[in-house]
Amino acid sequence: MTETELLAGLRNRDADAFRILVDSYQRMTRNCAYRFVRDAATAEDLTQEVFMTIFESIDHFRGESKLSTWIYRITISKSLNHLKAKNRKKRFAPLIRLFNKERIEQRIPLPQSSLPAYELENKEGLEALMLALAKLPENQRVAFTLCKQEEMSYEMIADIMHTSIPAVESLLHRAKNNLKKLLYKYYSESI
Repeated sequence: MTETELLAGLRNRDADAFRILVDSYQRMTRNCAYRFVRDAATAEDLTQEVFMTIFESIDHFRGESKLSTWIYRITISKSLNHLKAKNRKKRFAPLIRLFNKERIEQRIPLPQSSLPAYELENKEGLEALMLALAKLPENQRVAFTLCKQEEMSYEMIADIMHTSIPAVESLLHRAKNNLKKLLYKYYSESI
């Protein structure tokens, strides 16, 4: 089935077309979400949300980019929104503890990744890298994640982020420099 036929089927609410869409893009979507949220269950939930959003808003897809690009945009947006909501909860955690002792949230340790790209001998090294990535500005983190973890071309990243290739190159350059600084600081303090 071509992308045009798939889109026509999705716009007609054809169950087979939706099944083909999910079969074709589920793994890509789950892996992309995981790279941002670092939790398999959350990535799975976000993947379901992405496909529900696609189903509900397929009529708004204008076809100015490939379907996969649009799916990446939705996935990244949902993942970043999830992280923002999670960070808001963390900010209010001390107040919640003051007023409701029974609802004390425990700090959840960073999970070890089951993806081969993340299997490092040193768990602390992985934690340091993930913490450093989390400190990057959002646009740098997105560009870095898409380039280094999703292995996308600059052109595709530019398309997903609605920016130019030179802007992607600049974001990646700044992300690498910021990561070097953050990781240098971490390793020099831990010695």
